[in-house]
Amino acid sequence: MGGHVTGAVTALASELPDWVTLLRAPNPGPMTLDGTNTWLLRARPGEPAVVVDPGPADEAHLAAIVAQGPIGSVLITHGHPDHTEGSARLHELLGGVDVVAADPAHTIGGTPPAGSGRDLGVPGLSIDLLATPGHTADSLCFLVERDGQRVVLTGDTILGRGTTVVAHPDGHLGDYLNSLELLSAYRGVPVLPGHGPALADCGAAADSYLAHRRARLEQVRTALATGARTAAEVVAIVYADVDRSLWWAAEWSVRAQLEYLGRESDGGDARLGPA
Repeated sequence: MGGHVTGAVTALASELPDWVTLLRAPNPGPMTLDGTNTWLLRARPGEPAVVVDPGPADEAHLAAIVAQGPIGSVLITHGHPDHTEGSARLHELLGGVDVVAADPAHTIGGTPPAGSGRDLGVPGLSIDLLATPGHTADSLCFLVERDGQRVVLTGDTILGRGTTVVAHPDGHLGDYLNSLELLSAYRGVPVLPGHGPALADCGAAADSYLAHRRARLEQVRTALATGARTAAEVVAIVYADVDRSLWWAAEWSVRAQLEYLGRESDGGDARLGPA
């Protein structure tokens, strides 16, 4: 589940490495943009590939993934259904290939990784797992390298268009800001996001997201100072430029912002506690 702002984050990637294939799921929508991006990475022809985010339980989409075989493993960036719903069926179609996620609930046949680390045993590829909580508690990014060429798969932590939702209470804004700081170090490394087009520069995209989040926090502070007393009232002020049909998602982010600011809200219409 991604974002609700449609502008480009930073420059788009002009082309993908020849060892990267995009299979976009047919589930477009306000929160999924053009659909969930299923990424397939293969070091060389004939080598087992790694699949990142199977996407929804759409038989045609899963069949398209299987047709790209051989496939050696499946990785999950985070547990939202638009990324994981097809995992069990894909595991079955691939004859029991491991599905690896940070959350054991979304791991099938493998072992959840313990924090950040390197080497998932994919031939010809070096894969670093980057623990990047914030959008969700279980969010991971993957830094993948082949012959000196690198990409970062970011799931919903960084999108190809717009900004993502901090899915409170599972998501946490403080964690998310820390994760963006981590990703800002990957200057010039292309981003392969969970939704939207590939981006040219992970560091620049992370900087853009950090600036956006800090600006939103200032807007929330101003809304509170001028009399907003519920999360819904903050949404109406701060997210007035967002389609009202998506205010429910914006309220997730507002509650995360309020928590970050040291405030509490209890229920949809509850008054905000003192700072």
